[in-house]
Formats: sequence, structure tokens, C-alpha cells
Amino acid sequence: MRDDLAFVEQVRRDLEDVRWPEPQDIRARARRRSRRTAVAATVVLTLAGVSAFVATGGGGESAPPPVAASASPTPPARGEIAAESLVQPADLSQPAQVQLSESDFAQPILVDSMLGHCGQSRGMTPTWPISRWSRSQTLLRERPVGVDHTVGDLLLKQDLYRVAPETGASLFADLDRLLATCAEWASAGPYTMAEQTVTAQAVHNWTVVQRSFAGDGAAMVRHTQSPVRDQKTGETIGDAPRPTSTAVVQVGDVVAVLTLGRDGTEPELSRLAEVAAHRMCLAANPPC
Repeated sequence: MRDDLAFVEQVRRDLEDVRWPEPQDIRARARRRSRRTAVAATVVLTLAGVSAFVATGGGGESAPPPVAASASPTPPARGEIAAESLVQPADLSQPAQVQLSESDFAQPILVDSMLGHCGQSRGMTPTWPISRWSRSQTLLRERPVGVDHTVGDLLLKQDLYRVAPETGASLFADLDRLLATCAEWASAGPYTMAEQTVTAQAVHNWTVVQRSFAGDGAAMVRHTQSPVRDQKTGETIGDAPRPTSTAVVQVGDVVAVLTLGRDGTEPELSRLAEVAAHRMCLAANPPC
């Protein structure tokens, strides 16, 4: 994605007219994705211990006693992430009618796209670690039959990732390094308003406002942005957007990234992060 203020503004305008697909289209799309995902699923088998007797040749010597097998063999490791491991519509504080969900593998653990642009601009490569498996969902506000959904109906966006042991061990330390590098970052580029294009700038800040509130580890990252300013005249263009917050939660080898819609609050995000951690136990290796 380009680090381009004009592009960001155009996306914002386009989203105002977004209409979500009908439920029957969503179900058909989900069935197609499920068939594709099944091809990529990996089954991990755990071998149980095997005992053997040493046969003797008739000399009358007794065979050694068998080695006792373990009473509690290690369960197979989980691979693909089940939908039951996600936050459910009933977990939200208001009715959610539509759920969009898809699974994939080898996806980057994306916490904040603008934060990633900052990291890239300052030479941090790769910016985001790559997961083994992932599952994403979007929950929308309930609407009466026949009423279209709009971007304002977004209640929750959640991404779940299964990670390698080394990624899980360094997840929050790596995030802290990125945040330290991008504590303040100026983004500049062409900006179009009222059919006039100018070169404008906005200043971004990221801070951790809460830690260790869910799962084996958690961080809530708040992103704030200054008003857009014309670099030539110094004139401010419009108001500053409201801050946005993202929760990152880890349970075993599973990581969740959660964001709320524009009406969401940080206390509600913290509550749902705890709910997410509880449900992630269904997917974690080892299980909770």
C-alpha cells in the first residue's frame, strides 16, 4: 500500500458507500473458501510408544518385561484455526447479524497498516512476522431485513494467527522495537480536496496504553494523527481523525489482533480481548 495521503482519503470516501453482500452470497463464498482451505490443511500425527519383546531361541531364558506405555499420550498438535476459536456474535454488547470469515496460511501478523508503512520507511524489514495459519472475521451490527449494511455498522474486526515458537517468544519485544522506532512519524504526499491537489503532511503517533490484561500477554496500541496540513501554506485541512486502538493478545502459539468500529471504546476492546483469550484456548498448542 502506498504511503499516500490522497490514496488514504480516497479510500475513506469510497468506504462511505460500501454495501455488504447479502447473507446467501456470504455463505456461498464461505463454502468455496472452506474447500480451498481443506487442501492446505496439515494433519500432525503423534506416535505412541511401542513395546517389544525379545524372542528367545529355546534356551529357556525368560524374555525381558515389556516397557509400560504412557497412560496419557501427547495429543496431536492443532494446525488450522477453527471458527469456534474466534469471538462469537453473542460476546458483543449489541446484536451482530452478519459474520464474514475466511482462513488462510503464511499471512503477516498485521497490527496496524500505517505503523507498517512507518517501519518500512525507517528500514525495518520485515515489518511483520509471518504466521503459519490464520483466520479472520468481521462482525456487523444487526439490521432489519432489507436494510443494507454500511461501513458504520462495523462492530469488530479480528484476525487470529498461529505462529512458530520463535515468533511467539519475541512477539511483544519485536512490537515494542517497532513502536519505539515509530513513536512519531510524519507522512507526506498529495492530498485532494475540493478538486484541488496540494502536498500535505500529517503526524502519526503510536503508544501502548495497556499491557498484560489478557491471555499469556497482551498490549493495547493507540494510534493518533494530527490534522492534515498543507506543506506550502501551513493551513490545516479539516479536523484530526479520532484515535484508534488495537489489541494484540497471545495464548500459547496463537495471536489475536482486534479492532472495534468507530463507535468502539478502549474499555470494550479490553473486555473483548479477555473474551478472545478465553476462546483462543480452543486453538492453542498446548491447550489451556
